Amino acid sequence: MNILEKIVARKHVEVTEAKKQKSISDLEKEELFSRATVSLSASLKFAISPQIISEFKRKSPSKGIINPLVNPETVTADYVNAGAAALSVLTDIDFFGGSFDDFLKARMANPAIPMLRKDFIIDEYQLFEAKSIGADVILLIAACLEPREIEALSKTAQSLGLEVLLEVHNSEELKISLFDSVDIVGVNNRNLKTFETSIETSIALSEQIPDSFVKISESGLKDAETILHLYKYGYKGFLIGETFMKTVNPGAALADLQNDISQLSNPNFLAL
Repeated sequence: MNILEKIVARKHVEVTEAKKQKSISDLEKEELFSRATVSLSASLKFAISPQIISEFKRKSPSKGIINPLVNPETVTADYVNAGAAALSVLTDIDFFGGSFDDFLKARMANPAIPMLRKDFIIDEYQLFEAKSIGADVILLIAACLEPREIEALSKTAQSLGLEVLLEVHNSEELKISLFDSVDIVGVNNRNLKTFETSIETSIALSEQIPDSFVKISESGLKDAETILHLYKYGYKGFLIGETFMKTVNPGAALADLQNDISQLSNPNFLAL
């Protein structure tokens, strides 16, 4: 059993336990459930420069503990102040050290910015959870879902006012997973089965993603040169977590990257 299979197996247990604690009706009564969502796809679609989706992540299966000395409200507020286009917050507990508490603290600190619930969605119940904690976007990972599940989950998500980020890793997943109920296609440069990373994955898939979908690149993004290179291939958003989180001040790390992108995008700078 690879790590992805282990995560999904554990997620089924978690969802079963969660349903015993709160019904969908209970989730619908949560204060944030009625909150109007903010569109990430709209903010990315017409962007004229690379947009950074900054992630709050405590640990990962491949890297272990990344940064134990941070809190979500401070880090995410710093991200927003540094110009993040959106926030991603992990809610998986066992493998990524995330929680609903982390998400809610980030939501309260940043009420107006699009936020992605980063987790392994395998059940409709999780969509109602996402809405109840103030998420705007949910993640569907093609590697752990059947096409029929992606279609059903994405339609339910949209009926709740949530946007759908479909994550793919190769052309096979892309071909069988695209539905009109998907808003954004994210190409993960990290193979979730081996955890090897290559930005060539984003380059290879760029022309295979229809223009009707907003494109973002995920994982292995560490410098302005790489981001601007992928921007030329039509990627509007760039989801970055570990690169920022492993630093003492993740918000400052984003600010530095934004500055590098601005400088390298400046024709006068390029002419020097």
